[in-house]
Amino acid sequence: MKKIAKLALEDGTVYKGIAFGAAGEVDGEVVFNTSMTGYQEILTDPSYRGQIVTMTYPLIGNYGVNNEDIESHQPHLAGFIVRENSRVVSNFRADGPLNDYLERHGIVGLAGIDTRALVRRIRNLGAMKGVLSTEDLDDARLVAKAQNSPGLVGRDLVREVIPTESREWDESLSRWAHLEQDDQDAEQDVRPHVVALDYGMKWNIARHLRHSGCRVTILPGTASADQVLSHQPDGVFLSNGPGDPEPVTYAIEAIGRLLGKKPIFGICLGHQLFGLACGARTFKLKFGHRGANQPVLNVQTGRVEITAQNHGFAVDESSLPDELEVTHRNLNDDTIAGLRHRRLPAFSVQYHPEASAGPHDSRYLFDQFRNMMERP
Repeated sequence: MKKIAKLALEDGTVYKGIAFGAAGEVDGEVVFNTSMTGYQEILTDPSYRGQIVTMTYPLIGNYGVNNEDIESHQPHLAGFIVRENSRVVSNFRADGPLNDYLERHGIVGLAGIDTRALVRRIRNLGAMKGVLSTEDLDDARLVAKAQNSPGLVGRDLVREVIPTESREWDESLSRWAHLEQDDQDAEQDVRPHVVALDYGMKWNIARHLRHSGCRVTILPGTASADQVLSHQPDGVFLSNGPGDPEPVTYAIEAIGRLLGKKPIFGICLGHQLFGLACGARTFKLKFGHRGANQPVLNVQTGRVEITAQNHGFAVDESSLPDELEVTHRNLNDDTIAGLRHRRLPAFSVQYHPEASAGPHDSRYLFDQFRNMMERP
């Protein structure tokens, strides 16, 4: 018999569906992602820590899972919601079905609900706290649990996903990326050295940095400016990561001390932390930007890029200091999608140019970073 699972939102709404994956009960912020593919990359993206993710595309799991398309060593989200969980796996790269993967990693799944209705509710009212359970099916109790759950604001989720040790990154892009190999791939001694501060970094970022001709050392996001500089880097990368950027004070302090000493490039949470380190503020978006089809305007070139995004916070434009200028804008809501320091070699974007999964329109940013490091 199919096991029942329920999702309860803090506003009192309850959705009843079919459980898949692991049994249990989890709480988190209920959000949605508009990507048609890439569910395995979403599952293993540490930026989703503390969130219950709803996929808007109705059929999920049809190409299974594999060991190549992961973005970290394990899934990090709290729960996973789909309209239909495919029981048929049809892809020559698949190592197994989605259901078994979720069960193996302890991720609670919910299928068979009207995901359109859930997404409309989130879009109208904003992302909400929720509880997903296969154990307690009492509506009133579940709603109360959702209302009393901690949410994301004010929590430092970075400490829950960062690595404990540093490492040298030596993995290249997948052979399925269809990108030309960098001319300097074998010339280890001429590569600029990048120290990547890992706040919950997707592995494809490190792959792209290496592909662009860099030597990459990954440090935990708690590393101090002195620890970063002790590696004698040519540049510093600020990674993506989960949750509210403002509680991550140790990172903001370190970035502030690194500004002007080394070229800096930030993505997503790294972009927000860069803004905070320069004196700007951040705010929580109503329902966030999550998907592989987000249009962004490059203000400098006038070109529109289709981008992959995953964030629930943004830099407040009204708080920007004079030293920062906007380089990119999200065309859906006109929020800041990119910043550049006017005097120092430092820039950032709110989206994911490594695009795993997603479009490759913004791949040029990695080359831009390398060029910045090579300037005298």
